[in-house]
Amino acid sequence: MEFKLSKEQELIQKAAREYAEKRIEPIAFQIDRDNEIPREIYLELGELELMGIPFAEEYGGAGAGYMSYALVAEQLARCSSGVSLAFSVNMLGLGAINIFGTPEQKKQWLPPCCAGKKVASFAFTEPATGSDPKMITTTAKRDGDEYVINGTKRFISAADMEGPMVVFATDDESGAPTGFVVDKFCPGYSLSEPWEKSGMRGGHTYDVYFKDVRVPAANLIGEKGKGYPILQAGISYGKIGVSSTSLGGIQRALEESIKYAKEKIHRDKPIAKFPTIQRMVADIAIKVEAARWMTYRLAYLADNMKNSVLFAKESALTKTFVTETAVDVARLAVQLHGSYGVMKDYVVERIYRDVVIGEIVEGVNDMQRMIVAAILLR
Repeated sequence: MEFKLSKEQELIQKAAREYAEKRIEPIAFQIDRDNEIPREIYLELGELELMGIPFAEEYGGAGAGYMSYALVAEQLARCSSGVSLAFSVNMLGLGAINIFGTPEQKKQWLPPCCAGKKVASFAFTEPATGSDPKMITTTAKRDGDEYVINGTKRFISAADMEGPMVVFATDDESGAPTGFVVDKFCPGYSLSEPWEKSGMRGGHTYDVYFKDVRVPAANLIGEKGKGYPILQAGISYGKIGVSSTSLGGIQRALEESIKYAKEKIHRDKPIAKFPTIQRMVADIAIKVEAARWMTYRLAYLADNMKNSVLFAKESALTKTFVTETAVDVARLAVQLHGSYGVMKDYVVERIYRDVVIGEIVEGVNDMQRMIVAAILLR
């Protein structure tokens, strides 16, 4: 067993870090303040072959696997968790199409999104039902060679950007959730005002309204009435992005804490000389390393594990551990900074708001514990 990146992975990690430091770091506070990621960021990531990094080259990807995806998301999040989350959202929607889509669907939707020209979305959550697949209210009624979709989805990221949206609706033939690929901004598609998130800002989140949206039957993804396996698989892979984003944030929290401890003077010496500060820095470092190897392991399993049920368990437990550890780390980093830690001029204040989001997205952590327990106790 080797805990070592390949040469290719090291180069990808280096390229992502250099891009993030040069391009994203100078505008990170602006992205958080204005809640806006410049559109050219997506195009630049596409030009670097990062927007579709785990997918096959024949569909516009880089064919570098999910391990490389995790490395890129981590480096983006080290400078801006908002950019990393937006990057991961695209991967979530494309991942479902890549796993369950037909060759024709992949050829249609993956290349423009891998190039950053379009951005994919994933729409399951609803206002009244949350993410309970048994209570989904959005409907899809068959009408000749089309399905007519009606309903509302909540907290959908990148819904304002052109591209495919994987939508789950109960179809009238199976009576169960089915996945469809919807072209955003088609007739009958509309949005609410964007929600104002407390953290991971930059990419917008909306309610999406479907009013008699007509979707070709050819846009059905996977099998009719088999939407739940698509959801489970998509979210399982999506947790790599959430975990990597949390990891990148707390790696930066560690770096900021070390820097502050060395520079802050108290009683004529840096606070780094005080045992209480040394203990805090050590605790942060321990937690960051544990989160790192859990995240890397999950990415490795995504590239190598063939059992989808076991992967669902591993992704659920990893996401739970990493995101909760991230909150612990961010809290310690804020405490180490004292009053400065809650000031918006300091990076750790933003990181604290960012990492709290990780416990919520891609399924709240209590739900993840239920997934783990259900698989272990079956």
